[in-house]
Amino acid sequence: MSSYPNTGEPNTDEPRIDEPKMHAAAGDDADTPGPTEWGEHPHGVGSWELEHDAPIPDDPHYDPQLLADGDRRNVVDAYRYWTREAIVADIDSRRHPLHVAIENFGHDSNIGTVVRTANAFAAAAVHIVGRRRWNRRGAMVTDRYQHLVHHPDLDGVAAFAREHGLTVVAVDNTPGSVPIETVDLPRDCLLLFGQEGPGVTDQGHAAAAMTVSIAQFGSTRSINAGVAAGVAMHAWIRQHADLGRAW
Repeated sequence: MSSYPNTGEPNTDEPRIDEPKMHAAAGDDADTPGPTEWGEHPHGVGSWELEHDAPIPDDPHYDPQLLADGDRRNVVDAYRYWTREAIVADIDSRRHPLHVAIENFGHDSNIGTVVRTANAFAAAAVHIVGRRRWNRRGAMVTDRYQHLVHHPDLDGVAAFAREHGLTVVAVDNTPGSVPIETVDLPRDCLLLFGQEGPGVTDQGHAAAAMTVSIAQFGSTRSINAGVAAGVAMHAWIRQHADLGRAW
């Protein structure tokens, strides 16, 4: 895994994508900002000396530069001033056995949103299928903390799933699909999403053990692929995650 500087500025390098192998409670007061809210610091927090009436910590998971200059990254309060490596290591210690794959044969702009959501739910990895390059604006720099795996085609995803004992579940509103609201999702799971518009390819459906759909009640034929990924990931979280460990 490559290293990223611990600054508040977006990184202009290519997003970190690994080859096909694995490497990387709110209070009762409703007016009190939760642990993931910016609160009174819309651009993060200042230096440790400005924010805390305590000696500067010397624990190795803290970044000396962030302690001195402040931390304006998009991270929860528990990770303020931590190095990127320390944050990734902590998330790695409690990642879920949930993988997410999205087809990228036409440079889908939803991938950034999928990556950000996968990071929020501590998914094991996001698998980019097809084109290696993707628009990461929607990721909001969360790709620094999320393991990414690239596969040139769906055969690679299927092989990865078999090797790691993952059940592939396609998410697509197609005839014969099972409502995700009623199905028991596998714990060791790889959710497969298609591109905006065409949805999951025929090869993707063939690789999946089942296809699930998301209930809709309006006029649109489908919902945004990034939104669908969030709905499906949260369905898995509701069934399998230990909610007592959530921020």
